[in-house]
Amino acid sequence: MSARATRRGLGPPLWRWRRNPLRRRTDVIEAWSLLLAAVIMVVGGVTLGVTTALLAREPLMEQHENRYQTQAVLVRDVPQRPTELGEPGANRVRATVRWTDVSGTTHTGQTRVDEGREAGERVTIWTDERGELTTAPLSPAQAATRAGVVGAIAATGFCCLTLSARRQVQRRLDRERAAQWERAWAEVGPRWSGRV
Repeated sequence: MSARATRRGLGPPLWRWRRNPLRRRTDVIEAWSLLLAAVIMVVGGVTLGVTTALLAREPLMEQHENRYQTQAVLVRDVPQRPTELGEPGANRVRATVRWTDVSGTTHTGQTRVDEGREAGERVTIWTDERGELTTAPLSPAQAATRAGVVGAIAATGFCCLTLSARRQVQRRLDRERAAQWERAWAEVGPRWSGRV
């Protein structure tokens, strides 16, 4: 590449678009494939990431519509144990609770409660529409974060696939260049070595 092209800011691979007697067809294909891969990654990656995040966020936000806070009663005492730091009651442990759903059916199950609770005490639990135990719904911030992570993973995977396809194009172009060099050397080599 000439110093003039460098001064104009035409670094690799942009010089491959300039008219040049040494420019090969593979150079033009390489430059266009690089530009196409970059555009696909930016446009496709962002579009896929945002779409995936929005689709992932929707069911996470629906948890607020399908989960209900209910009062349950502890079936057994939950002993209080000292933690490693010597502070009692800092842990949540699994305990058996009993509750009644909206249809009047009594359920028993295990959930996490604070230590040091006695049998018969009321605790707050979350149930689904069938009255079965479930976890608390995610906050809007938690749902947005999880959806964002899923979207970022989708966009990253898409970009990796695009880069992999671009690398395959590059390998094929490199093989074509090597074959061109072999053909050119087969013509010129004997004349240089004097074996014509």
